[in-house]
Amino acid sequence: MNIFTKITGTRAQEHKSTRAYGSCSCRNGFILPLVIIVVVILSALATGLIMASFGARLQAVRTKNDTAAMLAAEAGYEKGIFWMSKQSDILGSLQDGSNTGTIDLPGGSCSYTVDFDDYIGAKPVFKITSTGLSGSSTRVVDVAVVQEITGWVMGKCRVPSGPASSDTNPVYFANGEILDIPIHINNLKDSPDQRDIYIQSGAHPRFLQKVEMGEPQKTPGGSDKYDSIMALFEDGIYFDQPNVRITDEAAVRSKVNRFRDSTNPLYRFTPVGNAATDANFPRCSAVQLEFFVDHADNECGKVRITNNCTVKCNNGGANDYNIAQVPNPNPMNPTFNKYPIYAYHLAPDFETSNTVKIEDTYVRQHFGSKESEPGGQIFVNGNVVIGGNRTPDTNQVVKGKMTVVATGNIWIADAIVVAGPCDVNGMPTKDNPNVLGLIAQRVVKIVDPCLSLGCPNSVSDRIYPTNPAKTHSYRPVADANGATLSNRVLPHSMVVEAAVTVGGGGWGAENVDDPPRGRREKGPGKQDYLVVRGTLSESIRGVVGKVGSDGYIKQYYLDKRLLEGILPGDIWFGGKYVPAPAGWHDYRPKQQ
Repeated sequence: MNIFTKITGTRAQEHKSTRAYGSCSCRNGFILPLVIIVVVILSALATGLIMASFGARLQAVRTKNDTAAMLAAEAGYEKGIFWMSKQSDILGSLQDGSNTGTIDLPGGSCSYTVDFDDYIGAKPVFKITSTGLSGSSTRVVDVAVVQEITGWVMGKCRVPSGPASSDTNPVYFANGEILDIPIHINNLKDSPDQRDIYIQSGAHPRFLQKVEMGEPQKTPGGSDKYDSIMALFEDGIYFDQPNVRITDEAAVRSKVNRFRDSTNPLYRFTPVGNAATDANFPRCSAVQLEFFVDHADNECGKVRITNNCTVKCNNGGANDYNIAQVPNPNPMNPTFNKYPIYAYHLAPDFETSNTVKIEDTYVRQHFGSKESEPGGQIFVNGNVVIGGNRTPDTNQVVKGKMTVVATGNIWIADAIVVAGPCDVNGMPTKDNPNVLGLIAQRVVKIVDPCLSLGCPNSVSDRIYPTNPAKTHSYRPVADANGATLSNRVLPHSMVVEAAVTVGGGGWGAENVDDPPRGRREKGPGKQDYLVVRGTLSESIRGVVGKVGSDGYIKQYYLDKRLLEGILPGDIWFGGKYVPAPAGWHDYRPKQQ
């Protein structure tokens, strides 16, 4: 190796070392910023993840609180509904101010208020407002609710047969019956626990609309009482439903009193019947009402009112019972009286019948500043006889809106129909404005017009020849069957188009299956039809007829118009309240 080669190799080695040292210095200067950038990015990501996690947790907490607040508000609504179902007279309770409450719940609380809202027609509408709280979340539920009205309500599906509370017999639904009407039956609370609806052995009646039972489906021991008959209820059967308050004496009395106070004083009556009577038979006082359309006065609906009538009564047949008019600590097990039934009535000669337009009796119900649509009202502190000396073809015709309330009995002595359009089956159409309500604190019954008990053959005859001065005249009802006024009959198809409410007994017919008199519409052993187009509420069942023997064969049809509150005032006794159409609202209140 020469000197040149040695020097060149040495410099190359030095150059190589210098390049290597210079490369390491540049790399170290690049990594530091990169690390810093990575740390910043990772820190930002970590901060974002932490914030996202915190936001998710915060949102979860808010969602949980919001859900808890909503559930608390709904719980307050349910408590408000429960409170309403326990009131004998909801309007009276609201006037007393006992309409608020609070509930403490796990994770939340609520406060609720029940108020009167408005009238739909003549039907009261109530509002439940419930505010639920949970943490910082607030939810509000406000719901417009109405009292549910059904078609045929029974305090119990049993007929009294004696004075004791235990003296009642089941009323069986028979083979071939078609019941196109909603039915509600209160809980009998019998022991041992049996079905409270009675089906004749081997029979297959058809219940076309829903049936509500106050009792549970199963016995306390767990056996199903309804398993063998479930197929009969084509629109379903519902159990554990709130009892209807038709058996609540205090509820009936308070609503009757409110009706009395809102009736025009000109149409409040306390009849005094003072005609001489046979000592062997009781008597009572009544107002006679006759409904008709006056064709000579612009087709105006009118009612002829005769006050201070005297009803001569019979002691009553085997099935003529009402609920004893005494306070009863157990309304589901009342005692009974055999009450005096209608035989005929007398009108005082000094009493002039007053004929008025039904519209003249109209009033509006009021609650605070709210008022209902107008309807006719007649209040009688006593008994009412509806009917007159008419042929079966004319009947009693009601044109207008009318409710008759009696503290005693309402005796129906003629067919009653409403004027206006009806469908091919005779049911008033939905646009027909004419309607009748009959409410009695005792009973509402179809009379036996052939039960003469010696009534005179002539209206002008003296009732009691031993009495030197004739002060009262015989007022025959229904249609004379021949020349003798005492031989009278009702139409073969007895039609009643009305909402009938019976607070002290049952709906039905008097003097059924009580030989030797009996009914004589078609002759011994023959039966006519009792056609009801309307609704029925009775605290206990009444006898309508006995199959193949006496009385009437039932044909009951629901008039759906009556479910919409056409009758004046809060006169219904249902225990269930349901939201009105489009009546439910829930929301978050705006922050102040």
